[in-house]
Amino acid sequence: MNPVREHLVTLLTEKFEAPPGSIDDDATLEDLDLDSLARVELVFSLQDHWGVPLDDDQDSTADVTVGRLVERIRTLLAQSAQQPDTSDTSNTSDTSDTSE
Repeated sequence: MNPVREHLVTLLTEKFEAPPGSIDDDATLEDLDLDSLARVELVFSLQDHWGVPLDDDQDSTADVTVGRLVERIRTLLAQSAQQPDTSDTSNTSDTSDTSE
């Protein structure tokens, strides 16, 4: 099992009390009895854990499947791994004050 799917299954069973036997790639969030609030909470939990920007409107609908969420997160992780790190804003030029 891939780590994204493993984490999602754990989250669904432990936090949202979905029956483990009902979780497969074709199961929708509605099939797992997640109401609208639980679906949004799931999306926020996944965003926090994986550090990816999921779309609340698109990724928390009742008809989103477990498989689709897994693939969406994997795609976003792959995209973020390919982007150069631009978070280093250090300036290497000497900016010390030499005025008297």
